Amino acid sequence: MNIIHITSLKAWSDAQKAGEYTAPSLSSDGFIHCSTSAQVLPVAEKFYKGQTGLVLLVIDPARLSSDLKWEPPFDGAPPTGVDSAELFPHIYGPINLDAVIRVVDFEPSADGKFILPVLI
Repeated sequence: MNIIHITSLKAWSDAQKAGEYTAPSLSSDGFIHCSTSAQVLPVAEKFYKGQTGLVLLVIDPARLSSDLKWEPPFDGAPPTGVDSAELFPHIYGPINLDAVIRVVDFEPSADGKFILPVLI
């Protein structure tokens, strides 16, 4: 099963120049937050509401060079719509670019709601 990371198009562009993707959470939390396809919309509504210029990085876990761990939500409270027993994928290091198998635009609709693209 692929996992997904929400980021900005600019951050993804910067990663391509740098040769790997990192997120601010790698320094602050010790890992890069990711989601399953079922968790993406609740995560987007909780943490990315009102933002534009976003993309979804679809990641093949088998290609990751950094460790992947399935853990409870970082702050202990999952977003609305996610069961409290669900685990989230956390990547403990940079994401190597060849682990990203697809990049999908992730813009909110006119009413500000996110819609999961069909490509996932």
